[in-house]
Amino acid sequence: MKDLKNYIETNKDRFLQELFGLIRIPSISSGGKFEDMTACAEYLKKSLLEAGVDKAEVMPTKGNPVVYAEKIIDPKLKTVLVYGHYDVMPADPIDLWKSPPFEPEVRDGKIYARGANDDKGQLFMHAKAFEFMVKTNQLPCNVKFMLEGEEEIGSPNLEAWCVEHKDMLKADVILVSDTGMIAKDIPAITTGLRGMSKVEVEVVGPNKDLHSGLFGGAVANPANILTKMLADLFDENNRITIPGFYDDVIEISAEERAAMAKAPFSQEAYNKALDIAEECGEKGFSTNERTGIRPTLDINGIWSGYIGEGSKTIVPSVANAKISMRLVPAQDNVKIAELFKKHFEEVAPKCVKVKVTVLPGGQAYVSPIDMPAYKAAEKAYEKTYGQTPIPVRSGGSIPIIATFEKVLGLKSILMGFGLEEDAIHSPNESFDLERFYKGIETIPYFYEEFAAM
Repeated sequence: MKDLKNYIETNKDRFLQELFGLIRIPSISSGGKFEDMTACAEYLKKSLLEAGVDKAEVMPTKGNPVVYAEKIIDPKLKTVLVYGHYDVMPADPIDLWKSPPFEPEVRDGKIYARGANDDKGQLFMHAKAFEFMVKTNQLPCNVKFMLEGEEEIGSPNLEAWCVEHKDMLKADVILVSDTGMIAKDIPAITTGLRGMSKVEVEVVGPNKDLHSGLFGGAVANPANILTKMLADLFDENNRITIPGFYDDVIEISAEERAAMAKAPFSQEAYNKALDIAEECGEKGFSTNERTGIRPTLDINGIWSGYIGEGSKTIVPSVANAKISMRLVPAQDNVKIAELFKKHFEEVAPKCVKVKVTVLPGGQAYVSPIDMPAYKAAEKAYEKTYGQTPIPVRSGGSIPIIATFEKVLGLKSILMGFGLEEDAIHSPNESFDLERFYKGIETIPYFYEEFAAM
């Protein structure tokens, strides 16, 4: 790609300021404002039009809108469909941020803001890489963009939108940057994503909060019972105790486990970065295996009773928890959610009422390493990083990726540039400036290689 590095260097300050404009819009899909979501979608529409698409529009769904754009230079050429999401996670707890979450700030060579990495920063790399190819007349194939605003809540409306617009979305591959690298100088291509089941549980005891002196020990305390029920979801080896939970888990061969173990990894550095004394997880598996090839269950939030300043000695009436389960290929997210619901309701003592609400989830996804798009991505990384990227199975989930394969019949290639240290769902989320610009440099090479295959 001629003049690629020079174009990035010449325009990098503008790229950054345009990204900041996108980040400043608090597009929180979980409990945020619809007007912020539409404002963010309109910002992206304008950005893509300025980058050189033939058309762009903000299209409605039953929830937040989808931004669709395209540039068709020749219907006979290959078409790449770029997917990304403009919605972000809530910024809570706000007091743990060193700078305002929606006022991006550069410190020590990193952008700090909610969405800096996930996924506004990575999404915007594609807009700027596309701009370069169009402005320098080096775009080798057709490009379509599909940018949604509900990924962080499970993409509940995108499948129906894809079904409705299936013909419009015809392409040869879907290109996604919403994953990461092994290290700042060690690229990776994500070949697997875990699926996910999500539930919310409610345990109800007495019909109102009670005085703990007058009623404590005589009436069921929902908080006590909920915490005991949650603890009992794991055995002494940290295996999940829900009957049938592991029935469909495919055991990875010793050969594949050995290959995964070749990825550079320091348990000591991992523990130090997280400020933990030692790792913890399912017995018999390494840290990378626990987050890549094994299913998990995590309590995402738990609340009950009085949590204000000082004390209030009560027996709370209600206790709640939010739970997510990361799943591996062959595990069905609907089946797992129902197994959880059945088990949790069956083990509940009669002194409380239990309600389990199943939330939207998604299936796991695996990408073959012998498909042309993978080879193109591999060569692209080699050109910018000087080494072959390592295939990895991510512990994360992007539920819509498996849906794309089911509805559109398209495989996705996951070219991510984030790092674990970027704290993507936590306070002080960040994205390294070097990786932002390196992403813009790498993506055009993918187009060049893929178009030539």
